[in-house]
Amino acid sequence: MEFDKNYNPLLIEDKWYANWLENRFFSSEPDHREAYTIVIPPPNVTGVLHMGHMLNNTIQDVLIRRARMLGKNACWLPGTDHASIATESKVVAMLKEKGIEKSQLNRDEFLKYAWEWKEKHGGIILEQLKKLGCSCDWDRTSFTMDDTLSESVIQVFVDLYNKGLIYRGIRMVNWDPQARTAVSDEEVIYKEVNSKLYYVKYFIEGSNDFITVATTRPETILGDTAVCVHPDDERYKHLSGKFVRVPMVNRIVPVIFDSYVDREFGTGALKITPAHDINDYEIGLKYKLPVIDIFNEDGTLSKEAQLFIGTDRFEARKLSEKLLIDEAYLLKTEDYNNKLGLSERTNAVIEPRISIQWFLKMEQLAKPALDNVLNDEIRFFPAKFKNVYKHWMENVKDWCISRQLWWGHRIPAWYSPDNEVEVAFSIEKAYQQFLAKNPDFKYKISDLRQDDDVLDTWFSSWLWPISTFDGIRNPENKDIRYYYPTNDLVTAPDIIFFWVARMIMAGYEFLHEKPFKNVYFTGTVRDKQRRKMSKSLGNSPEPIDLIKQYGADGVRIGMLLSSPAGNDLLFDESLCEQGRNFNNKIWNAFRLISSWNSETRQAQTDNDKLAVEWFTSKLSEAINQIDNHFEKYRISDALMTLYKLVWDDFCSRYLELIKPAQSKSINSITYQQTADFFENLLRLLHPFIPFITEELWHQLSNSEINKTINLTEWPEAKVVDAKIIVQMEEAFELISTVRDFRNANSLTQKEEFELIMTDKEMFEAIPAEIVIKMARLKSINMQLSVPENYPSFFYKKNEIFAAIEIQVSDEEISELKKEIAYYQGFLKSVNSKLSNENFVRNAPPQVVELERKKQNDTMEKIRSLEEKLNKITQ
Repeated sequence: MEFDKNYNPLLIEDKWYANWLENRFFSSEPDHREAYTIVIPPPNVTGVLHMGHMLNNTIQDVLIRRARMLGKNACWLPGTDHASIATESKVVAMLKEKGIEKSQLNRDEFLKYAWEWKEKHGGIILEQLKKLGCSCDWDRTSFTMDDTLSESVIQVFVDLYNKGLIYRGIRMVNWDPQARTAVSDEEVIYKEVNSKLYYVKYFIEGSNDFITVATTRPETILGDTAVCVHPDDERYKHLSGKFVRVPMVNRIVPVIFDSYVDREFGTGALKITPAHDINDYEIGLKYKLPVIDIFNEDGTLSKEAQLFIGTDRFEARKLSEKLLIDEAYLLKTEDYNNKLGLSERTNAVIEPRISIQWFLKMEQLAKPALDNVLNDEIRFFPAKFKNVYKHWMENVKDWCISRQLWWGHRIPAWYSPDNEVEVAFSIEKAYQQFLAKNPDFKYKISDLRQDDDVLDTWFSSWLWPISTFDGIRNPENKDIRYYYPTNDLVTAPDIIFFWVARMIMAGYEFLHEKPFKNVYFTGTVRDKQRRKMSKSLGNSPEPIDLIKQYGADGVRIGMLLSSPAGNDLLFDESLCEQGRNFNNKIWNAFRLISSWNSETRQAQTDNDKLAVEWFTSKLSEAINQIDNHFEKYRISDALMTLYKLVWDDFCSRYLELIKPAQSKSINSITYQQTADFFENLLRLLHPFIPFITEELWHQLSNSEINKTINLTEWPEAKVVDAKIIVQMEEAFELISTVRDFRNANSLTQKEEFELIMTDKEMFEAIPAEIVIKMARLKSINMQLSVPENYPSFFYKKNEIFAAIEIQVSDEEISELKKEIAYYQGFLKSVNSKLSNENFVRNAPPQVVELERKKQNDTMEKIRSLEEKLNKITQ
């Protein structure tokens, strides 16, 4: 059969993926087999494929495909996350393009647009994953706002509330002014920024004296309700019982004394703004200070600020600075570096804000989740992430689970006109609860008002391994009993707190069982400058463009070859080119094998037998190594082992060993064994590069179109003959040395010559016929006496001679003389040092010993070069 010289993925990838879907090879239903389950880290419905997704999902596909080949009932459950903040931002932006403000719509009208947006854009990333070859059970595709999953979320909220673990209270939270919602601590990213420190005068009431306060946020002066100093600070003891006037607004506030103050920072005096700093808020509670909220929810100044009302907070900072200067309150400014909190979702500067929110108590949930990771009931790969996890879990804070949005799971709390509250699965149940508590309840069901907030997106995704199998609503259903706990979770370490820790908590809380057995943490994909790849930086290629250029298999190889668990991947597009070249190597190996004629009348040579025995052991040795790598989740190492086996051992060595002469006729036994080897390699390769392996497996086996390599058995290792592996490795080393000799002496491959050995043990140990064939020799013989004019080279400290006369040019002789002269000069300098008694007596012994070694090595080098010169000039 004729094949194109180069593998063209465009001709086969779509064909085979359509075939896989048509035959439902990825679908899974509970049966008698051992289950192997992965739930996909659900990408946001706003998302499109990026390099991190490529890496993460390729690893999952490798694991799931191999599990099928191991005979397990493999289920890879896909889906997407509704992503409250991100999706609502997208919908708001879309509406603005249409000239519609969110404020012009009611909740139902807005949600209608949101669902329309989700239906249009929400499945893009899943379709892109199909281009990558991901073998998900698409029949089980889930969405965090599907009815089943939504009901599970509400049921869990009610359950936790009834257990006393969910409560509502006024707290200081991280506020995102752009999204206009609270966000959790884990959704705040801190970075160093250059800012200014403002030194401001606060005049003491009834005096012309003042106390100087340093602040990075002069606009918040408008909300100050005290100035605080350290009780042991001698500079301020005279201010006990005194009051100061707040600049710009002339508010009279007390001077308070508390050891919280760092006397070394700034002036040792702090302005206290309880509404806009978490530490100030705690001090405000302690001293019962007023709380003045000077910001609106969008970060503009409120009426409470008195000045700059309606102005953005950063513009208000500039106006505050100007006013402080104009009114002679500002003493000076200094450049200052500090950490700024940014919203992980919108990149807006976070504003600490007092608000009423819903919280989940975490301490009780954290204990079993921590214990079962520390005792390896749940294993982390790499294990170093256990320490990161442990630190967070031991310092876990209550989780702010409410968000001031419309897109998401609405909190199941209903309020009466008297502002009494009942938490229930539905308004009907809430109304029954009102009546049960108060038989004289005077309101109708229509008078009840549901809480406006929705739940944090992670409050639905922490249930993902359970709710996708309907284990919250029906914990005894066949799917949850069969597929749970899942086997492997593959995720990035940056969501170890957002998602991994919380899923573990949910598993033990609701099913009293771990949600997964192993967690594989991928690295971060970075560019060659070690910057995280992102579209905003412009340093991230489009994954779909890479697939079009190099093929999905090429991209998968490129990603995996340089991606050890937990370590960053320094991505270079040349990696994908390397992957494409590997696919071409496999393709051309198949073309070569297919070009041979199998003949039963042709005897199997000793060469062929030895080659087959060697590669049988080499293949088995590699299978053992690959299986061991998988057991330890060293996916990159498993691929590298396979890469070397295919490229070096099979293509460059084995096929060359058995390749027939010009007739292209090969013994039928050798041919069949070679075909078997190739099929085993295809099976081993399939989880990594599914498309080309499917194509070649069908070509090799003439299998029916409704069959797939992914349902064949994973190869098993046979007995490894270590002796034959060593013997052949030494032969290949000798072959390589002969080739180096050829290159050094400008001998072509057609110039065959006799090799003469003088060491009987070596001569008898080598597989002579194999070396003769691979090194293009006439013969290999044993002689104790060799003509002096024969050139030689060293192999394992033994001199080997080539029975050939080499014509040496005057230029080569000249270069050899120059090299001898160089080493003679070097030896002279070494001898000079060693003949110096002061040097030998005073230098450290190891330095003297090093010089003696240089002396001996150089003398040996000169001897060897002079001997070579003598031979070629005789």
